Amino acid sequence: MKAFLVDMEKCIGCYACQIGCKDEHCGNEWLPYAKSQPDIGQFWLHLYEEERGKRPHVKVTYTPVMCQHCEDAPCMAACADDAFYRRADGLIILDPEKCTGCGKCVDACPYHAVFFNEELNIAQKCTGCAHLLDEDHPISVPRCMDNCPADVIKFGDVSELNLEGTEFLHPEYGTKPRVYYRGLPRRFVAGTLYDPIEKEIIEGATVKLTGSEGEFSAVTDNYGDFWLKNLPEADFVLTVAYEGKTKTIDVSTKEKDVGLGDIAFE
Repeated sequence: MKAFLVDMEKCIGCYACQIGCKDEHCGNEWLPYAKSQPDIGQFWLHLYEEERGKRPHVKVTYTPVMCQHCEDAPCMAACADDAFYRRADGLIILDPEKCTGCGKCVDACPYHAVFFNEELNIAQKCTGCAHLLDEDHPISVPRCMDNCPADVIKFGDVSELNLEGTEFLHPEYGTKPRVYYRGLPRRFVAGTLYDPIEKEIIEGATVKLTGSEGEFSAVTDNYGDFWLKNLPEADFVLTVAYEGKTKTIDVSTKEKDVGLGDIAFE
């Protein structure tokens, strides 16, 4: 069985995967797998860009999301016309000739990876570039993988992929995806410590984040900055200690990353 491996730690946000997918499928029919993708309105692979934190402590992350080719696929369950089928290699195909355009699969996909083509009155989605895999083609891998300059996306037999330390995108959906991710973004807390009297940053202060989900620590650098990364979504108490003095701040990563900005420490 085949699977995708997406290594987020390598992604540089160049959008080459998204562009390659559009180039492969816009204006091209790859029957029996897919009719042409519209020029606008659909991204069978969508690179989601997210700005996180608060200035000046900001990070931008990029997450490629395509059809997850789930083992328990909600799109297949929602289709009453038997338009979906699973290939022997695990790829889920939406047969454009059988689709009646009811749109139920579009609503059923929790990853928002099934789209409706109003002009053709059919649903469409990533095919895993099955046409490239089946033909004696010089690429012979999905176009997103071939187009990526940073080796972020891999496609192959599950037994041949290094899946150690990987996870699923939104495992709470319970769909058993066949797309594995490494390095999915976690919450962070960041700030800059300074002395308001001396009007100088404070280097070498100890910063600890404590809560029911554990304890995390860092030391302010030569810019007075600290970054506490790869945090769970929880409530914490931030404690700053320097030269025998301490300061505490309540923070929560339940909803978003936390950029505390400049923190005065006397």
